[in-house]
Amino acid sequence: MSAVSDRLPAFPWDKLEPYKKTAAAHPDGIVDLSVGTPVDPVPEHIQKALIAAADSPGYPTVWGTPELRDALTRWVEHRLGAREVTHRHVLPVVGSKELVAWLPTQLGLGPGDQVAFPRLAYPTYEVGARLARAEHVAYDDPTELDPSRLKLLWLNSPSNPTGRVLAKEELTRIVAWAREHGVLVLSDECYIELGWEADPVSVLHPDVNGGSYDGIVAVHSLSKRSNLAGYRAAFLAGDPAVLGPLLQIRKHGGMMTPAPTQAAVVAALGDDEHVRVQRERYAARRTALRVALLGHGFRIEHSEASLYLWATRDESCWDTVAHLADRGILVAPGDFYGPAGDRFVRVALTATDERVRAAAARLTA
Repeated sequence: MSAVSDRLPAFPWDKLEPYKKTAAAHPDGIVDLSVGTPVDPVPEHIQKALIAAADSPGYPTVWGTPELRDALTRWVEHRLGAREVTHRHVLPVVGSKELVAWLPTQLGLGPGDQVAFPRLAYPTYEVGARLARAEHVAYDDPTELDPSRLKLLWLNSPSNPTGRVLAKEELTRIVAWAREHGVLVLSDECYIELGWEADPVSVLHPDVNGGSYDGIVAVHSLSKRSNLAGYRAAFLAGDPAVLGPLLQIRKHGGMMTPAPTQAAVVAALGDDEHVRVQRERYAARRTALRVALLGHGFRIEHSEASLYLWATRDESCWDTVAHLADRGILVAPGDFYGPAGDRFVRVALTATDERVRAAAARLTA
């Protein structure tokens, strides 16, 4: 087992523990803005759908129920503007992190193959490459990479951690380049419902892909939009030539979304109102934290979408973490997401209204 674990980097969040203790010692308690985990209730109609499906003694299918696949195809067309999406174009997964970590292995990648991801990125992209024993490479512009050994290109728009949104023209250019060189594009779009100063576009939109899903797959999650992180509800949409073999592999591996979760996803994707309500909550928290951070001497870059503010005081990210911990506020150091983030911190919007007000008050005191 050590041979596998030795391939992985040290778990970064362990380094944050001393600062968490400092923040927790604040007289008014900690305001934890370090992890983007939802704190608001699961919408009632989704809970009811889960409960109604609780008597599920049999094994669920990896591909999901026909009702689930119908819900996925409808949502992809309705929300993302995709066209002619069939059941063959969608595949439920057991949360998006599982997919990101194991996709290179499931694609059969290994030594000599390359997996690329943004210079500032979700750490699990690198973990997935390491688990497969593939090489990993970080980029600023993927079209400047040597494509000769590049097998998997991760895009992430809106970005975690920076909140940057790739413009439609940029996505179109990257997709065309990847197709020219036979590189599979995986677009992590888990924050696409949370655009604030930009309107994120999916690689599944015909303006980006020219009406063809060849060589492209999008990753979507219900964790943030519907507060379903605890349900492990996500899915893929795109090229059937990629999803078909993945379905077979995942059947053999027993990678099944639980039946009650499948029913909950159908309910969640069939309703836009709860997403609007949740967006309003996050928008209000974003405004409060943004104003407070700017007033405290921070500069905020990108952050036009997603659940985070990418902020800097032009000092070591760990100095900033310590500065905020002394005020009872815990944030994520930017170097968790790559060396290029060593002077930034990621501030999550996922705290209750009361805790966000507390953070804002401490920053403006």
